[in-house]
Amino acid sequence: MSENRPASIWAGRTLALIAIVLLALNLRTAVASLSPVFDEIGADVPLTSVGIGVLGTLPPICFAVFGLLAPAIARRVGLDTAILLSAAAMVVGHLLRGLSNGYPMLVATSVLVLGGVGIGNVLIPPAVKRYFPDKLGTLTALSAALLATSAAIPPLVSAPLATSVGWRWDLSVWGIVALTSVAPWLWLWLRERRARMAAALGDDPEVAPVPPLGRTWHSRVAWSTAIVFAASSFSAYAMFAWLPAILRDTAGTDAFTAGALLSLYAIAGVPTGILVPLIAVRIRNPGLLVFAGVALFLIGYGGLLLAPAAAPWLWVTAAGFGPLLFPLAMVLINLRTRTQNGSAALSGFTQGIGYIVGATGPLLLGLLHQLSGGWTLPLLLVTAVSLAAVPAGLALARPRMLEDDLAARAARLAKPEVAR
Repeated sequence: MSENRPASIWAGRTLALIAIVLLALNLRTAVASLSPVFDEIGADVPLTSVGIGVLGTLPPICFAVFGLLAPAIARRVGLDTAILLSAAAMVVGHLLRGLSNGYPMLVATSVLVLGGVGIGNVLIPPAVKRYFPDKLGTLTALSAALLATSAAIPPLVSAPLATSVGWRWDLSVWGIVALTSVAPWLWLWLRERRARMAAALGDDPEVAPVPPLGRTWHSRVAWSTAIVFAASSFSAYAMFAWLPAILRDTAGTDAFTAGALLSLYAIAGVPTGILVPLIAVRIRNPGLLVFAGVALFLIGYGGLLLAPAAAPWLWVTAAGFGPLLFPLAMVLINLRTRTQNGSAALSGFTQGIGYIVGATGPLLLGLLHQLSGGWTLPLLLVTAVSLAAVPAGLALARPRMLEDDLAARAARLAKPEVAR
């Protein structure tokens, strides 16, 4: 199928669509299903506050580490094979996590399932580019909505399920759910395997493996996309950790209201996750959306700094719309690359760097709060990190591709050889 020929989203791609949908629906259950049942787990597996903190920091760390490894894995074994391994790791990790007989096993199995998630996070954009190059905005918007659904369902189900059948069954159930993503990717893997065999025989040169792109970190496009993702990630992780405390201390809200406002912050990301990719593929300058996200951050954090009690719901809503930078970065991964291999490389770099930065958010805000005794410095920090996306937006305004950056660098490095 030609990458440039518009077609129905279902035309010859039903299996791929189902595979992407089911994968996205399983990419946040490992994170969202654990924290609601810490009390039940603690009755069998001793959990200290430090131990819980370690489990809480594992998601962004695993997303970063395995995200950086994912493009190399996909180049080595093929895109569909890598995603199949990701789905299998999630299944096994979930099931073994439910069998944990001690804290070390709980951590190890969490790393396994989160490692699978980290690979899946990175390889969804190139999968979209491979199977739906004419529907990038639609499929990115759908993926964002499914990720939100994947994060929203487990907190509603896990605690009641753990109370009725035990936490071990609760954690294992998500492994059974993850099995649904294995079947379609197994079928696609079989199809890819046949295609690779045909390519090896010279029957279908179009599916021959693409050579590695080289050092992605030398690309301005890569760094700009990573900074946009990092600004969103830093803000989101920091606010999910500290927003209730900030509201209680600065706006005088009670615990119930602070929790409700945190939910408002999370819900605000749902419509932007759907709309932003659809807008980004239709405008000439997606950098404008970066500036819109930064402006919303400034309104939200500026309000919390200057007049927190005046309209906390308004400040929280604005700050919650700011992470529109996340779905924007996801669609830019495909808009700023020419090939599936380029999409995988840019996705791995963007998410790897972004999640590393995001993981520091809760720690740095907590440290500044402890040192200063207030929330002014922490809010100034998260504002400054948001502003870092402005030059990235200026760079992304130009329709330059990752492959262009790497080709230009390769040409510069080749000139001395030509001269000699």
